[in-house]
Amino acid sequence: MIFYLTALVLGLCLAAMGLGIYITMKIFRIPDITTDGSYTLGAACTAVLLVQGWPLPVIAGVVLLSGALAGMFTGWIHTKLKIDALLAGILVMTGLYSVNLSILGRSNIPLLEVQHVFTRLAIFKNDLWNELWVGILFLIVSGGLLAYMLRTDFGIAMRATGNSTTMTRAMGINSDRMKIIGLALANALTALSGFLVAQYQRFTDINMGIGIVLVGLGSVLIGDAIIQWWQVRRIWLQLALIVLGSVLFQLVLAFALALGVNPNWLKLITAVFVLAIVAIPRLLNRAAP
Repeated sequence: MIFYLTALVLGLCLAAMGLGIYITMKIFRIPDITTDGSYTLGAACTAVLLVQGWPLPVIAGVVLLSGALAGMFTGWIHTKLKIDALLAGILVMTGLYSVNLSILGRSNIPLLEVQHVFTRLAIFKNDLWNELWVGILFLIVSGGLLAYMLRTDFGIAMRATGNSTTMTRAMGINSDRMKIIGLALANALTALSGFLVAQYQRFTDINMGIGIVLVGLGSVLIGDAIIQWWQVRRIWLQLALIVLGSVLFQLVLAFALALGVNPNWLKLITAVFVLAIVAIPRLLNRAAP
């Protein structure tokens, strides 16, 4: 039971990244690979500032700002230099590897001896319950603010930009600016996941973001499958289902490990699982009369 609860906590910590990928993939229809770099960027900033004794609210602000800057740079390359969004994300992700290594100063930083968010916001005697409570708290705040923003006029303009750039330009909306802001917001949320996961696992490693985009993508695809199945239209409920997808994804991986699968195969299992989520619905649609 504890094994699956830890997977639940990890799913909650990664849910912010799932919400970020939902913005880029489902709202703007942009394949953003910056995620791998901005996730590690958030974790790197968290580790360095925690070791130096900075206050947690300031660290969270720095993390959000750093992730937003990474996303803005990707958006600027895509919109202003007219470079394909996928290539722009790859370029920024590659550059962020060196940036993250420079921030860390070495390949990894342990956080076993520092006070972190899960201890400073603790209200239970059991560490696992505290981790669960903090994960839910951050999720409610970030998801609630995002749901509110997407229902405002500005959020509706963002969603309209994703549906039809031509229409939004005809309405006087600066679509390039909307894309840059959307990518900034998405990568800020991704960096927030790095902030939480670094403190949850008690260390930051330069390679922790490699392939993490697949985890976020799998979460979004699971949530989107449920959204399409139930024909959900309310934006807050769609975001809740993306969060559910993040949790279910981690529970599936935990189940695979519980069956005795070698952890060295976990990345392959993740890739195959995401492939199955994408391919099975298409095969079923093709087979339907």
